[in-house]
Amino acid sequence: MVAIKGVDYLNRLKKNPPETWMGDERIVDPTSHPLVAPPANSIAKLYDLQWDLDKKNHMLYTDSTTGELTGTQFLVPRSKEDLKKRRLMHQEWAEASYGFMGRSTDFMSAMLLGWYANAEFFGEYAENVRKYFDYIREKDLYLTHVLINPQVDRSQPPSKQPDEFTYLGVVRETEEGVIVRGAKMMATAGPYADEVLVFPFANQQVSPEDYKYAISFAVPMSTPGLRVIARESYVKESKQDYPLASQFDELDGILVFDDVLVPWDRVFIYQDPAKVNQVLKYTSLYTGHQSTIRLMTKLQFVAGLAMKATDVINTNVFPQVQDLIGELTTYIELCRAAITAAEENAQPNELGIYIPDFRPLSAIRNSGNRWYPRSREILQLILAGGLMYQPSSFSVFNSPIKEDIEKYFRGADISAKEKIQIYKIASELAVSGFGSRHELYERYYAGDPLFLRINSQYKNYDKTECLSLVEGLLNQINFEDTNVLAKTL
Repeated sequence: MVAIKGVDYLNRLKKNPPETWMGDERIVDPTSHPLVAPPANSIAKLYDLQWDLDKKNHMLYTDSTTGELTGTQFLVPRSKEDLKKRRLMHQEWAEASYGFMGRSTDFMSAMLLGWYANAEFFGEYAENVRKYFDYIREKDLYLTHVLINPQVDRSQPPSKQPDEFTYLGVVRETEEGVIVRGAKMMATAGPYADEVLVFPFANQQVSPEDYKYAISFAVPMSTPGLRVIARESYVKESKQDYPLASQFDELDGILVFDDVLVPWDRVFIYQDPAKVNQVLKYTSLYTGHQSTIRLMTKLQFVAGLAMKATDVINTNVFPQVQDLIGELTTYIELCRAAITAAEENAQPNELGIYIPDFRPLSAIRNSGNRWYPRSREILQLILAGGLMYQPSSFSVFNSPIKEDIEKYFRGADISAKEKIQIYKIASELAVSGFGSRHELYERYYAGDPLFLRINSQYKNYDKTECLSLVEGLLNQINFEDTNVLAKTL
């Protein structure tokens, strides 16, 4: 079988752990460490979903070449129906984590599918791209990626940094491959990923002078010389007190490459600024589909939480509350419409591979990075002090002040325990470190919101229809003026 189960993923991770550092501690076993194992276990549950009897029809497919059951995340769409099957798969995984695992395995497989569908773009490395996609499909691998340079001196390009290898670049070539050194960020889920895809991403064009940094490749996270410097974990032990952070805190970190060997068959772009400056247009072809589905699910969760939390204290009767929740449901339906439009307007490329219409997905990408921060603000506005005064732990129900809690923390028609549970979830999203990290993630996971919108919604936007309407009116006015002048003469 090609598609794996959760236990297969965890065993693989245990045998080949990334070198991860959290403070001064090296995480030896990510499958058992209390700050890393919970999100790894959540990923394992996503793998198990592939084999759920009620879900196998859309989570798996039979590969025509190998005859093996393969994850739908690797399905190369040859029809609109294939895209819709992929949507069901994305939705299944998004709902399993309530939209809070932005780097579930279907994100990176979607990214590489875009490259696979346009492999010829990579020139002499095209076959490397195809073979790598086949490889991760056959192994059902879980990937992270790193795109951007650490925040050292952003006013200067890589070649002008004090240390030549502050940012990731080529040191030298060998017969086996290329030696690279330097750092990249942000490796979300890096401490429990199988492999990492590396490529430069910048809002500005990569110049010829920075050719040695214009590289893309993939290596196992356990490669010698590669290490993760992880941020502080937001994982909490109590699932009751922290229902989200206890399961879905995707660790982020910087990757340091200390003279890492990249085999030649793992190189996709090599010292080619022109390729780096163009590759992004093939990178989001399918991730836009996945991320819009995940965002819709996440917004549905926030909206449902807002509905529930206001219902239990009867503030949902107020028009200002109804209006704000209505704003959330508006975002949801715009996401749904974009997904439908992208699938229905999909067209095959020259290889017969169906590509979703990226225009509506781009519009959501350039709106969701503003919608999600707004959704947190809406929770703060409608729940107010209720986010701040919940008991620190459910252990309070076994304390001498239990009667106070049951009296003063109850809702209109529900018990204190039930109401506190709802508001603890809301507090995780609206005012905690975990919630703030998710706001930052949604703002920036696809890039700087300013440049994203400038580039995709203005510079590279097809302005034909907009301008033709204005030109039509101008031509009409000019035509009528000409006729009036002719009659006068």
